[in-house]
Amino acid sequence: MISIEDFNKLDLRIGKIEEAEKIEGTKLVKLLVNLGDSKKTIVAGIGEKYDIEELLGQLIVVVNNLEPKEIRGIKSEGMLLAVDSENGPVLIVPLEQVFPGSKVR
Repeated sequence: MISIEDFNKLDLRIGKIEEAEKIEGTKLVKLLVNLGDSKKTIVAGIGEKYDIEELLGQLIVVVNNLEPKEIRGIKSEGMLLAVDSENGPVLIVPLEQVFPGSKVR
Protein backbone atom coordinates (compact mmCIF):
# COMPACT_ATOMS: atom_id res chain seq x y z
CA MET A 1 0.00 0.00 0.00
CA ILE A 2 1.12 3.56 -0.68
CA SER A 3 -0.15 6.73 0.87
CA ILE A 4 -2.02 9.46 -1.01
CA GLU A 5 1.08 11.60 -0.48
CA ASP A 6 3.15 9.01 -2.37
CA PHE A 7 0.56 8.82 -5.16
CA ASN A 8 0.51 12.62 -5.43
CA LYS A 9 4.23 12.55 -6.22
CA LEU A 10 3.40 11.06 -9.63
CA ASP A 11 3.06 13.62 -12.41
CA LEU A 12 0.69 11.94 -14.87
CA ARG A 13 0.13 13.91 -18.08
CA ILE A 14 -1.51 13.49 -21.44
CA GLY A 15 1.03 13.23 -24.24
CA LYS A 16 0.56 13.21 -27.99
CA ILE A 17 2.77 10.86 -30.00
CA GLU A 18 4.48 12.89 -32.73
CA GLU A 19 7.07 10.36 -33.92
CA ALA A 20 7.35 6.60 -33.58
CA GLU A 21 10.10 4.23 -34.67
CA LYS A 22 10.48 0.49 -34.10
CA ILE A 23 13.78 -0.61 -32.59
CA GLU A 24 15.09 -3.39 -34.85
CA GLY A 25 14.99 -6.92 -33.44
CA THR A 26 12.90 -6.00 -30.37
CA LYS A 27 9.32 -5.32 -29.34
CA LEU A 28 10.44 -1.81 -28.35
CA VAL A 29 9.29 1.44 -29.93
CA LYS A 30 11.01 4.81 -29.61
CA LEU A 31 8.41 7.58 -29.28
CA LEU A 32 8.67 11.36 -29.37
CA VAL A 33 5.82 12.58 -27.15
CA ASN A 34 4.53 16.17 -27.01
CA LEU A 35 3.64 17.15 -23.44
CA GLY A 36 2.52 20.69 -24.22
CA ASP A 37 5.44 22.64 -22.79
CA SER A 38 8.08 20.01 -23.63
CA LYS A 39 8.77 16.93 -25.71
CA LYS A 40 10.21 13.68 -24.38
CA THR A 41 11.59 10.49 -25.82
CA ILE A 42 9.98 7.37 -24.38
CA VAL A 43 10.99 3.78 -25.13
CA ALA A 44 8.07 1.36 -24.69
CA GLY A 45 7.49 -2.35 -25.27
CA ILE A 46 4.43 -1.97 -27.49
CA GLY A 47 5.94 -2.76 -30.91
CA GLU A 48 4.39 -6.24 -31.21
CA LYS A 49 0.89 -4.86 -30.61
CA TYR A 50 0.81 -1.50 -32.41
CA ASP A 51 1.86 -0.40 -35.88
CA ILE A 52 3.79 2.85 -36.12
CA GLU A 53 1.07 4.44 -38.28
CA GLU A 54 -1.67 3.89 -35.68
CA LEU A 55 0.49 5.40 -32.92
CA LEU A 56 1.11 8.73 -34.67
CA GLY A 57 -1.17 11.44 -33.25
CA GLN A 58 -2.45 9.17 -30.46
CA LEU A 59 -3.06 10.70 -27.04
CA ILE A 60 -1.60 8.61 -24.20
CA VAL A 61 -1.06 8.82 -20.44
CA VAL A 62 2.57 9.43 -19.47
CA VAL A 63 4.44 9.32 -16.15
CA ASN A 64 6.15 12.67 -16.67
CA ASN A 65 8.45 12.80 -13.64
CA LEU A 66 10.06 9.36 -13.87
CA GLU A 67 13.83 9.35 -13.60
CA PRO A 68 15.36 8.88 -17.10
CA LYS A 69 16.79 5.46 -17.96
CA GLU A 70 18.91 4.30 -20.86
CA ILE A 71 17.29 1.46 -22.81
CA ARG A 72 19.15 -0.05 -25.78
CA GLY A 73 21.35 3.04 -25.89
CA ILE A 74 18.37 5.43 -25.98
CA LYS A 75 17.56 7.81 -23.12
CA SER A 76 13.94 7.15 -22.13
CA GLU A 77 12.53 10.15 -20.26
CA GLY A 78 9.23 8.77 -18.99
CA MET A 79 6.82 5.88 -19.22
CA LEU A 80 3.49 5.41 -20.93
CA LEU A 81 0.66 3.63 -19.14
CA ALA A 82 -0.81 0.45 -20.59
CA VAL A 83 -2.88 -2.49 -19.40
CA ASP A 84 -1.79 -6.11 -19.77
CA SER A 85 -4.17 -8.21 -21.86
CA GLU A 86 -4.16 -11.64 -23.50
CA ASN A 87 -3.24 -9.92 -26.80
CA GLY A 88 -0.46 -7.76 -25.40
CA PRO A 89 -0.35 -4.28 -23.87
CA VAL A 90 -3.32 -1.95 -24.39
CA LEU A 91 -2.66 1.78 -24.22
CA ILE A 92 -4.61 3.84 -21.70
CA VAL A 93 -6.12 6.76 -23.61
CA PRO A 94 -8.57 9.58 -22.84
CA LEU A 95 -12.13 9.16 -24.14
CA GLU A 96 -12.26 12.77 -25.35
CA GLN A 97 -9.82 15.12 -27.05
CA VAL A 98 -7.72 17.02 -24.52
CA PHE A 99 -4.58 19.12 -24.83
CA PRO A 100 -1.12 17.60 -24.59
CA GLY A 101 0.26 18.35 -21.14
CA SER A 102 -3.14 18.10 -19.43
CA LYS A 103 -2.74 16.76 -15.88
CA VAL A 104 -4.27 13.35 -15.15
CA ARG A 105 -5.89 13.16 -11.74
